[in-house]
Amino acid sequence: MTQPNADKRKDLFVVAEVHDSRLGITAIHIPCPAVRDYFYVADRRLEWGQQPTLYDVVGMPPTAGPAELRLSFKIRQMELQRQGAAANACRALERAYNILAQPELRACYDALLQDPEAPTLFPYSGFGALLVSGDRSRDGKTFFANRILAFRPETRRRRFRAPLRKFEFYSKHAVYRDARRKLEVMLDQAAMPIIWDPTWNQWKHLLAAKVEIDGTFVHTGKFRMRSGAWHAVEWERVLPSRLQVNLPASLQEQIATARNTYHRFGLYSQALERIRARIEREPVEKKELDQILGQMGVPGDFDVAQITWKPDYDPFFYQQLAKRARRIFLFRNEYIFDTPGGVVVETPQLGHATYLFAKPTSMAAFLALYTRVSKEDIRRNRQNVGARLGFLGRIVHGTNPRAWVKDLRARLGETIDYAQAES
Repeated sequence: MTQPNADKRKDLFVVAEVHDSRLGITAIHIPCPAVRDYFYVADRRLEWGQQPTLYDVVGMPPTAGPAELRLSFKIRQMELQRQGAAANACRALERAYNILAQPELRACYDALLQDPEAPTLFPYSGFGALLVSGDRSRDGKTFFANRILAFRPETRRRRFRAPLRKFEFYSKHAVYRDARRKLEVMLDQAAMPIIWDPTWNQWKHLLAAKVEIDGTFVHTGKFRMRSGAWHAVEWERVLPSRLQVNLPASLQEQIATARNTYHRFGLYSQALERIRARIEREPVEKKELDQILGQMGVPGDFDVAQITWKPDYDPFFYQQLAKRARRIFLFRNEYIFDTPGGVVVETPQLGHATYLFAKPTSMAAFLALYTRVSKEDIRRNRQNVGARLGFLGRIVHGTNPRAWVKDLRARLGETIDYAQAES
């Protein structure tokens, strides 16, 4: 479904692209008032001017925040269930909440309250099955709708664990996005009952906790402006009314640990700046860095590897490599692992692959050469540098860490225990 556009008469409409049509129709034009009167109303039998507001349906004023809306929705839902209310009333409540709980849809509705002829968004970009009434164009390829009779979005149930370090925290809500799976979840502090604020974004990368998300996801899209035109990028977004979040029992303890670690980074900032300056020039073994920090008065439980850790990096990869390594070196924004089967280079940031090298005759000689070349030099084997370093190839992290582990073990010549690899 497109963004609202104006025709020659300045009337606003949206266009649905039709896939696999057996009738030869490729597009459906829907006037914005038809979209408004189907999605943005409490009672589809009443005219727009006679409608109660969606805020009235949920039982909250227009100034209510996301958490207040959710709590009121849950209370009203229980009340309707106890009263044995008709299915239409329950569906109207859920529809009202799902409009008001999505910021862009709520903004659209608020604009309609001020001006009923305002541009109207088709919720969730319109992926699904649509039934309309209207007239067909002369060539038969376009259908001009005057009313939406029914819409069934494409949905599916998902249940997964989401790391808190991948959330963006705002004052009244938080957003989890998974760019690989094309997922987006928006949460308020009633859905995920922990008290956060935007300062969490400063230290969330130190937080190892994961929350369980269970919900119904709608096939949707994000519109992006490119070359002067809107383009939809397909995603899946959770329905606010069908979202449940389960927190781990040790969450508060993990939050306290991560926050304290971040404050310690500030406390020992001068010592860490000296460490950063040194590893920018040369690779230094982690044990040596720990000794240097100890001499500066930094407690021994402080993990120096965190100084280059990025918020989007999954600690699983570091943990798997660290337990195999005899020595770990820090160099610029990388970790270099000296393992019995070879040398592994890892960048603690999303989007970076794992680089593998054969076991060198001299680790010192390997490091001396590696620090003088770039990753592109290695991949392209410029001046034979890839061969001289014993470059074996890269392993992309991908969406399945277990596949990464199996590939790593095979490349390092380890005996693969498939039962352990699946754990």
